[in-house]
Amino acid sequence: MFLMFSSQSASRTAEAVDSVMIYIVSVSLLLLLGITITMIYFVFKYHRKKGHKPVDIHGNIWLEIIWIGIPTILVLTMFYYGYMGFRTMRDIPENAFQINVTARMWQWQFNYENGKQTDTLFVPVKTPILLKMESVDVNHSLYIPAFRIKEDVIAGRINYLSFTADLTGSYDIACAEYCGLKHSMMYTRVVVMPDEKFTEWYESEKTEPDTNITAVSQESQSLLFEKGCTTCHSLDGSKKIAPSFKGLMGNERIVLRNGSEMHIRVDEEYLRRSIMEPNAETVKGYTAGLMPIQKYNLNDNELNKIISAINSLN
Repeated sequence: MFLMFSSQSASRTAEAVDSVMIYIVSVSLLLLLGITITMIYFVFKYHRKKGHKPVDIHGNIWLEIIWIGIPTILVLTMFYYGYMGFRTMRDIPENAFQINVTARMWQWQFNYENGKQTDTLFVPVKTPILLKMESVDVNHSLYIPAFRIKEDVIAGRINYLSFTADLTGSYDIACAEYCGLKHSMMYTRVVVMPDEKFTEWYESEKTEPDTNITAVSQESQSLLFEKGCTTCHSLDGSKKIAPSFKGLMGNERIVLRNGSEMHIRVDEEYLRRSIMEPNAETVKGYTAGLMPIQKYNLNDNELNKIISAINSLN
């Protein structure tokens, strides 16, 4: 992943935000210099002198008007430019290209209207984009530094974010809301493509998740990827932060329930319970509380398919 630097801003939002930032920093710098110079001048002009009789200083109506009026005007101009930049981000053109975003620990998923699903955001250049975003577990926050945009992604609520990318290239996407153990690894990218390249990609045949596991059907592979299972569970026996699905069914495991160790045999009933109530029991040797409750992420049909996929990996 990399950022594209140019004299032109990566997006129209970035241009608006940068203009406001430059204005605020410039005003603050001028005020700092003005106040510092005035302070030094007063130190020398009014320092204590022998034989000098002090005189009371009375109010000056014009001075009071100036030091109230000028800061008020400056603050109002900052608000105005900031509000105009905010409108740039929140005004959604009627022809905006919509992409649905699903956030989960610790993965971004982008769903296109033609059925494509990717973990990288692909968009055409100079086209208004509308992201409709929802989390299936904890709070996340989609942040694209190069575009100067960030929006919270919350379970049970759809938030939206709009932008128009002006330069082709690849830009970082990060999660800006602490969301658990692997929060710092919740990175992906947005790839801005020329119109013809994007159209070619968009209309190409849908790709399935890249995996060498042949025991699981393509449909099940897609579902495991879509629901975020492969973020924490491997399909080939390799170790991740949760037990691998490979060879899981029928094996004996030691689990912790209410602090007590229990020996269990993994069957469909156990899998169903551990998926829907992941905090009831924890496999010994793994961290408790990492897996979110799947109540809003899986329906009964999807749950059955996932259990069947795990069973096929024996």
